[in-house]
Amino acid sequence: MKFMKLGTKPDSFQSDEDCIRYVASDLATDVVVNVGDVKFYLHKFPLLSKSSRLQKLIAATVDEQSDNEIDIPDIPGGSPVFEICAKFCYGMTVTLNAYNVVAARCAAEYLEMYETVESGNLVYKIEVFLNSSVLRSWKDSIIVLQTTRTFHPWSEDVKIDVRCLESIALKAAMDPARVDWSYTYNRRKLNNDGVPRDWWVEDLNELSIDLYKRVISTIRRNGRVLPEVIGDALEVYAAKRIQTDDDLDEQRCLLKTLISLLPSEKQSVSCGFLIKLLTSSVSLGCGVEEDVRKKLSRRIGEKLEEASVDDLLIRASSEGCETVYDIGIAENLIDEFISQTERRDELICSDMNQGNVSVSDGSKAVVAKLIDGYLAEISRIEPNFLFEGELFIAIAEKVSCFPRSSHDGVYRAIDMFLKQHPGIAKSEKKTICRLMDSRKLSPEACAHAVQNERLPLRVVVQILFFEQVRATAKPSLPPSGSHGSSRTTTTEEECDSVTATTEETTRDKTSSSEKTKTKGVVMSRIFSKLWTGKDRDCVGDVSSSDTSESPGSATTVDDKSTPSTRRRRSSS
Repeated sequence: MKFMKLGTKPDSFQSDEDCIRYVASDLATDVVVNVGDVKFYLHKFPLLSKSSRLQKLIAATVDEQSDNEIDIPDIPGGSPVFEICAKFCYGMTVTLNAYNVVAARCAAEYLEMYETVESGNLVYKIEVFLNSSVLRSWKDSIIVLQTTRTFHPWSEDVKIDVRCLESIALKAAMDPARVDWSYTYNRRKLNNDGVPRDWWVEDLNELSIDLYKRVISTIRRNGRVLPEVIGDALEVYAAKRIQTDDDLDEQRCLLKTLISLLPSEKQSVSCGFLIKLLTSSVSLGCGVEEDVRKKLSRRIGEKLEEASVDDLLIRASSEGCETVYDIGIAENLIDEFISQTERRDELICSDMNQGNVSVSDGSKAVVAKLIDGYLAEISRIEPNFLFEGELFIAIAEKVSCFPRSSHDGVYRAIDMFLKQHPGIAKSEKKTICRLMDSRKLSPEACAHAVQNERLPLRVVVQILFFEQVRATAKPSLPPSGSHGSSRTTTTEEECDSVTATTEETTRDKTSSSEKTKTKGVVMSRIFSKLWTGKDRDCVGDVSSSDTSESPGSATTVDDKSTPSTRRRRSSS
């Protein structure tokens, strides 16, 4: 920290109780200055030689034939700062630093200690110290800016706050290779790895929101800092400052200010940060306007593919909400993404004359995977999701037409829902399972599904049937959604026929206590029927694997060849 010493004489100010200060001298004091509750017994000459205001006040007491007692109750900083100015008038040693320089400058302005009164006066010396030392220091500039709040509007009148803002903004825009003064980073401590471009972000976290807003606005106005770095700064500040259990009015003001400071560039702020702001705005209630929430939702919809499952797990803010997590917000964000991608596709396809080719397929595929993972996780952790079965289907159907390399994620979401809610009706199970395209399951997912007792028998038969077709057919199956293939129609009809027969056999020949055992017998018969004439070793791998978790619960399942599929391909 920079400092400056003024004066050379020893400090001779002394106290008599708490409310009296005087100068130890052989000369009798001839003026009393009342500053708040403190009386200063001083000498006229040192004061009059430096302060124009004191000259006027003392002259007024002489005209009134009073006892030479004057009052200055409104001096910035009160009695401690007046004492600094008085010591300077006496030539006593005074030390200025970043913590007291604003107070001294404002008090000197109040006392009118200008060069017109005496050369080398206090205002001039403080200005030299500010410009040559304090404002050249990153650390001191931040400290001085913090102290200006206490001395408003005097600090604004002498333009200390504006100069601090410009100093901080200029330093934040500097080449990181030249930075060596930060609170947080120091090149000697970084093992020569260099200073990151956002080196200044942490250092501003102690600023109050009003000062922080002025700093960020000045940095943005100068235009020398990348929008992504400003976005990082806002995210770090929000993480430290936003606490929904604190004073609501203060938090609402904080949140609205941060939202107003968001850079407009799409990639300047992370999707996760935008979702956190939206979540906080809901938690804080009506203090954040509806149009602000809509603005946030639109920005999230522009880049939903960047979100994670954890980002969408938003706690419900209302105590009377039926679910622990706010599923409605996640659903609204999906709707926003869909509407924006549809508009974007229409505009781009029209401009580029690309017909029905969507330029958003990549984003849609990522969002489809995201929603699959979200449905699986919300099914696992939301205790009341059983009552939201229709919502599960509604959300899944929103992205059902999105491109997917496989339906393993859909299968896992369905399996997790069925596992957590084993008592749902058979008809609802079938409805939920229709969300999955059995032809798009990986071999690993198929191997898991055929042993999954939570799935309806009809679905298991379909999976086995399509696996057999995939293993034996020379051309690949048409993609999901194609209806022009007679082969696909035939296989589905045959599969339904086999399913109906086995279900009827199961109902006629078993009691409710023997369903599990009978299902295994039926499965053996189905295997035998479907693999007639083929190497039975091909189903040897699907025997007794654990079906408690579906594929993809730990890692993402890719379309890889397993030993069983390699044998199928070699035999075919």
